[in-house]
Amino acid sequence: MAEGHGGYRQPSNPAPVSGPGSLSRRTDGQGARYMAGGEYGEGQEMMDLQTAAPMSKTEAPAARPRARAGRQAAPEAAMPTPLFAPTERPDEPITAGAPFGPGPGPAEAMQMSKPVNNLEVVTKYLPVLRQVATYDGAPDRFRALVRYLEGSR
Repeated sequence: MAEGHGGYRQPSNPAPVSGPGSLSRRTDGQGARYMAGGEYGEGQEMMDLQTAAPMSKTEAPAARPRARAGRQAAPEAAMPTPLFAPTERPDEPITAGAPFGPGPGPAEAMQMSKPVNNLEVVTKYLPVLRQVATYDGAPDRFRALVRYLEGSR
């Protein structure tokens, strides 16, 4: 390969021995390589796979499957409805929310959702915000926001 990069690398004699668990290192002379591009987090996931895989013929304990960074396993109740499952809304037309056919159109579907009053939501946490505003180093803009919220109650 060009300038000695890539390809097979002869291990030293005697070959190094890998440590256990998180101390393990590849002993085949190849280093892990970062994969650029792809979706967010895929490069780190590929690095984790390369560094976690046992490269020698020694028996390694089975690793637990790891969730991708920032994602959690979905609970059983949040599983999608199977394609041929019976409807969960038997009284609603299949075209509800579409710009054609029976049922409410897109404009009506948007009006059915309850508007959120952000001021109501934030003022629920006013006691905590008031406490944080007393901390040393709290930004003046944050303190001004808390004063504004206290005045708007």
